[in-house]
Amino acid sequence: MRTLILALGNDLMKDDGAGLKVSRLLAEEGYNVLEVGTDIFLLANHYSGEERLIIIDAILSDKLRPGEIIHLRGEEVFDKLKAEIRSAHFMGAIDGLNLLMALDERLAKAEMHFIGIVAKEIDLGMELSGEVRRAIPKVVELAEKLAASGQ
Repeated sequence: MRTLILALGNDLMKDDGAGLKVSRLLAEEGYNVLEVGTDIFLLANHYSGEERLIIIDAILSDKLRPGEIIHLRGEEVFDKLKAEIRSAHFMGAIDGLNLLMALDERLAKAEMHFIGIVAKEIDLGMELSGEVRRAIPKVVELAEKLAASGQ
């Protein structure tokens, strides 16, 4: 199954750059990675019909501790991100992805995964917090497992 790893984030906003940092490590290992930063619509120009999409981004949560990792699948991606957890790019990315799925039948049929890292600080700066930095290897490992499996 062909997999596209989609990285969201902003390197200039501290922990918001976590998804991008993970994606660069995965790209070095040869995975198919697309960094869209904060513009989910870049996916429309680069999507090649991959059957699995793994989205990696920083999230905001009042219920989870900084550095915690969540993994959502399928419809859960849309339901949970709207209801309980906030992507650092919140509705823009999720609504944008829904729109792209409505426009591209292949994307609508893709197996969807979301890996979120709970951010501690989203503010000007390029350093990740210690909690998020320590979570990066675990996120890389989870993304590799998902990309390699039939899950």
